[in-house]
Amino acid sequence: MYETLALLAVFVLVYSSVAGAVERTWISGPIVFTCFGLLIGPVGFDLLSLEADRELIKTMAELTLAMVLFTDAAGADMDVLRKTSGLPARLLLIGLPLTIALGFSVGVVLVDSLPVFAIALLATMLAPTDAALGKAVVTNKVVPDEVRQGLNVESGLNDGICVPILFVFLALALDKAGDAGPWTLAVKLVIEEIGIGLAVGLVLTFLAARLLKFARQRQWLTQTWIQIPVVALALSCFAVAQYLGGSGFIAAFSGGILFGILDAHLSSEEREEFLLASEGTGDTLALITWVIFGSAVVGQAVGNFSWMILLYSVLSLTVIRMLPVFLSLAGSGIDTEGKLFIGWFGPRGLASIVFAVIVINSGLPDSGPLAMTVTCTIILSIIAHGITANPWASAYGKRRRLARQHTTD
Repeated sequence: MYETLALLAVFVLVYSSVAGAVERTWISGPIVFTCFGLLIGPVGFDLLSLEADRELIKTMAELTLAMVLFTDAAGADMDVLRKTSGLPARLLLIGLPLTIALGFSVGVVLVDSLPVFAIALLATMLAPTDAALGKAVVTNKVVPDEVRQGLNVESGLNDGICVPILFVFLALALDKAGDAGPWTLAVKLVIEEIGIGLAVGLVLTFLAARLLKFARQRQWLTQTWIQIPVVALALSCFAVAQYLGGSGFIAAFSGGILFGILDAHLSSEEREEFLLASEGTGDTLALITWVIFGSAVVGQAVGNFSWMILLYSVLSLTVIRMLPVFLSLAGSGIDTEGKLFIGWFGPRGLASIVFAVIVINSGLPDSGPLAMTVTCTIILSIIAHGITANPWASAYGKRRRLARQHTTD
């Protein structure tokens, strides 16, 4: 245990010291984390063994997603939904459902050996995009603001939107409907698991926001403690909802959205002050999750990908993502390259990993092929999006700037 802790702690220390230099290259953080996990795992030097800690891995993955869901939702600029020609709304309300539908349709054709609801699960697991993998794009100032902000809001919210869809399909795939039928099960799931999660997230966050406002007005919050409440609130939403039989992920996501709305009166500096520690905690947990992914999953999976898994993974990163995005942006005023750019930069990462962990631990008989396909897609995404992010972002930004200058002249 201490050997594992020492390895992870030293790695986090070293990487945090050089993170700025690494992020200016084509190498993304997840590439480094995954390769490090592969290096110290069973395929490499066999210094990190996680076989006996499956429950620990599951818990860490769940807490990571809960923290990321809350902080991404709380930090999302809701004004962007109105200011950027409705770009995030188009991506979330049109592009996301079309992506799941197209992923399902392609899966039915390619993977006909799997049950229908298992294919629907696969499409949902690979629908959300990853904010960390897209960081090189959304922080690159040469990329037009509406594109950067649109991708940032989309990646921050689409994993939370996919959570209830995932749970409905998972329940149907496990045949929990029985004689009641799938629609009855869906309604029951919404009322119970999703309803409890929603209620817990909204109630706890409302009470916490009022408490923090009350304490702030009386200057009870010190600089030492001001960053702690949001971390505690995110974990409270998740844990209380799980304890009551609801979805902790829905609680964290809905709580994050409400927190972002309720603290809209704060300045950007004050918001950052509140969210800084929770974002740092989420990033650290995500880093460890990527290391575990490289150690426990990648090394064992690479040699076992079938042509069908590889084909679906490639299509998931290209046609299944890019075509729905292209259609959702019709009439938005964004040029063809812009639509292709937004469609391509939908990397898969943390949410898909955690979704795969949830499905595997559910006892679903078909979880093996689903997890292998998700793993293959994430590996390809880490490499392809990592290599292309900075070069295409810079080239696209320069072409847009020249086009604006030409129009002005």
